[in-house]
Amino acid sequence: MSKRTVLFPEHKAAEGVMVGFAGWEMPLHYGSQSLEHLHVRKDAGMFDVSHMGVMDVSGKDSRAYLSELLANNINKLSKPGMGMYSCMLNEMGGILDDLIVYFVKEDFYRLVVNAATTQKDLTWMCGQTKNYAVNINLHSDLAIIAVQGPLAIEKTIAALGEKYAQPLSELKRFACIQIDDIFIARTGYTGENGLELIIPATKAIYYWRALLKQKALPIGLGARDTLRLEAGYNLYGNDMDEGVTPLESNLSWTVALEPHERNFIGRSALHTQSIQGVPSALIGIKLQGKGVLRHGQKIYHDDKEVGVVTSGTFSPSLQIAIGMARVAMPINKDYFVDIRGAKHALSIVALPFI
Repeated sequence: MSKRTVLFPEHKAAEGVMVGFAGWEMPLHYGSQSLEHLHVRKDAGMFDVSHMGVMDVSGKDSRAYLSELLANNINKLSKPGMGMYSCMLNEMGGILDDLIVYFVKEDFYRLVVNAATTQKDLTWMCGQTKNYAVNINLHSDLAIIAVQGPLAIEKTIAALGEKYAQPLSELKRFACIQIDDIFIARTGYTGENGLELIIPATKAIYYWRALLKQKALPIGLGARDTLRLEAGYNLYGNDMDEGVTPLESNLSWTVALEPHERNFIGRSALHTQSIQGVPSALIGIKLQGKGVLRHGQKIYHDDKEVGVVTSGTFSPSLQIAIGMARVAMPINKDYFVDIRGAKHALSIVALPFI
């Protein structure tokens, strides 16, 4: 049976179309996916992302533990209130998950991980504690509301109160702050300005309705996916997984091979791959002509199958079919995609699309 977030009654009241996602019953849309998408681009929308996992890592060895666990360098977080995007890898350099880690205070870090991988992540993380003095707590008492769009901060301040005005206006990208019972981060998955509010589950409906009064409209999973794809953000399970490394997934910027003495999990495999070269690459594509790109469609070059569409959609903002594709190296110029037995020409596009 699918799990439900504490905001499930609000989704039903708003006539949300509910679907199964990563073991959860979540809103796909509330009437029009494309209108929701465009509203986020021009105004502000809010997403229930309470299905994602919130894990706190605490203890005197927390930094040393995360230094080994993550491909990005936790020491980049030099003071409390800073956050960072990173991949968590296996020994072969394969991506177990992508996540955001926040430095809350000395010996205390907060991680937000993907819904589909939360239990797998917890098992892996506990297995890597070894002799580290750390505690890992997966929360079941929190909810997450993401407010995204050009007016996101303005509307969040109006919903929460004037005391939040200066702290939120000054909050920098990937920074975080705790105000009363709300953990607030300047992060998101849309490419727009925005915030993610981690709040007590018991108060989630109250804050959701406060934002609704400011016309921060509810947005479903459908628009969340088209927004993130326009922004060039990977989706775990589609664009990356345990079978590929960050170097093959357009995520080289998240790997810190310096300093040499930091021996994180998967480092040896990435070092070897950085020297020998990657077997495949993740690229941005757009369809030349009419049609829609979808996950799983095969890609050809000179009548030879060389790759697959990992994510695809019709972009509401650009009014063209866009996607990401994993293709064998070397990258070529002339690709075709098979759509229902017919080959259609593709163009390679630099990410992000917007």
